[in-house]
Amino acid sequence: MKSLRHAVAIALPAAAAAGAALTYGVLSTARRVVTPAPRRSDTQILAVDTGAQTIQLSRTADTELPGRYGLFTTGTYGYVKLGAVLDLDARSVRRKLLTQIETGAQVDRDAAFSGWYHVTPAELHLPWESVLIGSPAGPCPAWLFPAASSTWVIQVHGRGTTRSECLRAVPVLHALGLPNLVISYRNDDEAPRSRGGGYALGAAEWEDVDAAIAYALHHGATRVVLMGWSMGGAIALQTAVSSRHRDAVAGLILDSPVVDWRTVLRFQAREAGLREPLPALAMGALQNSVLARLSGADKAIPFDRLDMVARASELEAPILILHSDDDGFVPSDASHALAQARPDLVTMPPFAVARHTKIWNYDQDGWSAAITDWITAQGLHAAPR
Repeated sequence: MKSLRHAVAIALPAAAAAGAALTYGVLSTARRVVTPAPRRSDTQILAVDTGAQTIQLSRTADTELPGRYGLFTTGTYGYVKLGAVLDLDARSVRRKLLTQIETGAQVDRDAAFSGWYHVTPAELHLPWESVLIGSPAGPCPAWLFPAASSTWVIQVHGRGTTRSECLRAVPVLHALGLPNLVISYRNDDEAPRSRGGGYALGAAEWEDVDAAIAYALHHGATRVVLMGWSMGGAIALQTAVSSRHRDAVAGLILDSPVVDWRTVLRFQAREAGLREPLPALAMGALQNSVLARLSGADKAIPFDRLDMVARASELEAPILILHSDDDGFVPSDASHALAQARPDLVTMPPFAVARHTKIWNYDQDGWSAAITDWITAQGLHAAPR
């Protein structure tokens, strides 16, 4: 009997500790979903040749690909633009620098590879202005690139990024005569912060896009095309089925979109080495109002409502999906499933090799042609004068 009491005395604290550890792991995983970490280093700068204007990087699935990209650095230069791959070996890649780096400039070793390419609207050499969108979350900064058409494009960036992500699309859309409204939304570091400060994965952010549609309609638009990047795709889809202005939504362009969060989060959990049941428990926690708030969200995350494959019948506007089958971050499975569920609405040209939100970088001509052809086929371009 004494030995039994001793065993229980040991087992109960151990079980409590295990339960506490599991709870901590679940809530930590859930928190990472709604509050992504600041930009992290994923690339090492091995050498810079200021004479030849080349840069040698650690070889990764991103850095080895052809095309034009960007690199967030620390030191003298915050962001540098990268051009063609000049040579590579098993461990490194040498690329052409498109940003002039002066001799003696400090460029630290740690860096983050980026598909943004453009950082500020001035780099596009197009007319633009800063405006504020009065959303339910508060005033959200936006860039407006005016053009001739009364069909406006409203661009929505992805999770953990800013409006700069969207600038790559402005020139091709502007060439079609379409004004571009490049917006921010709650909790993206540029727009107002909600009480908890966490993303709702599209379940709340769509209200800020709805406010942007109202702004466009008030300033001369008669219809809008929503363009969403990554999580911005999830937000655009939620807007399309929830907006009070949904009749004005003439189409959606989705680049590397999140169409179903469960598919994405399971994939990312596997890539991060997290095994079931932790991912399922984390998603379950985010669906509980109390645990969601403990994880940093304002409200419970309605994963069923965010599954746009299941809700495909509710969609009404034509959709162009640009998604690489080698995305590596947001798998293209749900995009293909949506295309199969609504072949009457969805156009999905094939793309491969390019990484997440980097189809423009890898295949600018193919990406631009897909948008131009689709906009023209839908009759959404500005009529020639």
